[in-house]
Amino acid sequence: MKHSIIIITLFAFIFQSCKKDIDEPTFNEDNLAPLSVEFDNIVGGQNLILNSTNYKNAAGETYKVQLLQYFISNIKVAKVDGTVYTIPQDSSYFLINESDPESRFAKIRVPEGDYTKLTFTIGVDSLRSTMDVSKRTGVLDPASGHDGMYWDWNSGYIFFKMEGTSPQAPTDPTGAEKFRYHIGGFGGYSAPSINNIKTVTLDLTMRGVAQVRKTRSPNIHLFADISKVFDGVNTVSITAHPQVMHSEFSVSIANNYAAMFTHDHTEN
Repeated sequence: MKHSIIIITLFAFIFQSCKKDIDEPTFNEDNLAPLSVEFDNIVGGQNLILNSTNYKNAAGETYKVQLLQYFISNIKVAKVDGTVYTIPQDSSYFLINESDPESRFAKIRVPEGDYTKLTFTIGVDSLRSTMDVSKRTGVLDPASGHDGMYWDWNSGYIFFKMEGTSPQAPTDPTGAEKFRYHIGGFGGYSAPSINNIKTVTLDLTMRGVAQVRKTRSPNIHLFADISKVFDGVNTVSITAHPQVMHSEFSVSIANNYAAMFTHDHTEN
C-alpha cells in the first residue's frame, strides 16, 4: 500500500513538473517574435463611424457614437499543446481609441509557435491600479491626460468609455442630447459590489491560428461589436440610463461589453 502511495505521488510530481505553463522569465527579447492583435470596432454588421452614422439598439432607440475608448491588458496566448505565454505586465497595457487608427493594434512579442487561444482583460487590474504612480506609465499615467480615462475624484481608471448623441437622451448644458457610459471599478473596499474587470478568452482554431515566426508579422483580427453594450445579456435603454458611471448599473453594461469580441480571422 505504501509503495502504491509513493508511486502515485511520484507520477503526480512528474506530471506537475512537465506541465507546459510558460511565464515571463523563460525568454529574453532576442527569443521573441512579433504578433499583433487588432481591435476592429463595429456595430452589428456595420463598420463603426464616429459622429455621422445613425445606429439603432434593441430598444428601438437611435444613436450616434462620438467617442469610444477602452483598456486591454494582461494578454496571454496558448498553443494547442497547452503551453501558455503571458506577456510581461509592463508591456501588456493598451488603450484602444476609435479616433486613433494606430491604437487599434496591440503589438506584443511572444515565443515562436502556433497559437490557438488568446486571453485578455478589459480594463486595468486591481494590482496595477493601486501601484505607486511611478509604476503606471505610458497609457496608464494618470497625469498624461490620456483622453480622460482616469477618475481623479475616484482614484481609478475608466475601463470603457463610450459617448454619443440620441434623441432619447436628455439635453446637456451645451444643448446636445448626450449619453455617456464611463465604466470602471475593480471591486475595491470602497465599492466591493462594483467589479467591472472582465476577462475574455477566444478560440482561434476555427478562423486561423497565429503562426508566430521571426520572419513574419501575424495579426489576430478581432471584431468588437459595440451594439452588445446595449443588446447583450442585459438590454440597456438610453432613455432609462443615459448617464452611467460609478454606479451599480455599470455592472450590467460591463457584463454586456464582455461579450462583444469575436475572432474574425488571422493574417499570417
